[in-house]
Amino acid sequence: MIPSAPAHENIALLIDADNAPAAKIDFIIAELASYGVVNIRRAYGNWKKQALAGWEKILHDYAIQPVQHFDLVKGKNASDMALLIDAMDMLYTKNVGTFCLVSSDCDFTPLILRLRADGKQVIGFGGKNAPSPFVNSCTRFLYLDDDESRKATSATPDRRLTGAQLKGDSKLMNVLRSAVEAVEDEDGWASLGPIGSHIANQGSFDSRNYGFRKLSDLFSAIDLFEVKKETDGDSTRVLVRRVSR
Repeated sequence: MIPSAPAHENIALLIDADNAPAAKIDFIIAELASYGVVNIRRAYGNWKKQALAGWEKILHDYAIQPVQHFDLVKGKNASDMALLIDAMDMLYTKNVGTFCLVSSDCDFTPLILRLRADGKQVIGFGGKNAPSPFVNSCTRFLYLDDDESRKATSATPDRRLTGAQLKGDSKLMNVLRSAVEAVEDEDGWASLGPIGSHIANQGSFDSRNYGFRKLSDLFSAIDLFEVKKETDGDSTRVLVRRVSR
C-alpha cells in the first residue's frame, strides 16, 4: 500500500478550471479525504467564459473559492500564473502539508518540483493527455478521464489490465521488481508496507491506474510474484516474493 498523509494534514486544493473536468469533483474530494482536511479550495479561471459554466454551477456546493483572472492577451491564460503565485504564498505563509493540483498542464511541473523540494506532498489529478514530466513530478497522480476515474474508484475485474499486459509494461515491472528487491529479507520475502514506501519514493504511482484497488492485488495478478498473508493476533502482514522464470 502507498502511505497516506496524517489524518490532520492540511490540504490546499488548487484547480486549473480551464484544464479540469467539473464532473470529477466528487472523485477528487473523496480521494483527498484519505489524506487530511481540504481547508483551502480554489479554482482559477476567467469565469466569463462559457466553457467554465460546469465549474461555476458547483463552486458553492463544494465551498470552492473562484479566483477570477481575465485573459490579458488572446491565447494566453493569466490564471495559471495566479495559481502558481498563490501556491508559493501558501508554501511560505500557510501550514499546508499537501498540495493538490487539478490540471493537465505541463507548465506546472516546475511548481510541483519546488513544492516537493520543500518536503510537501503533491497529489495530481488530470487527463490521460497530461505529459509524463508533469505526471512523474507528482507524489501521486490519478487520471480523471471517464474510463480511468471509474477504474480508480471501483477497479472491477473487467477494467483491470491482464497479467500479460502488466508484464508487457517494462517500466512497471522494473519498479515492482526493484521495490521488492530493495526490502526483501534473506528468504526473499518483502513486506508490502515497505514495498509501497519504496515505490512512492521513486515517483508517482497508484495501483488503481492499472485497475487494482490494492497494491497486493496488482502483485497477485502477475505470475512473476508470489503473495501470501501472515496473521499475528489482530494484525495481518502481506508479503511478496519474486518468482524465478
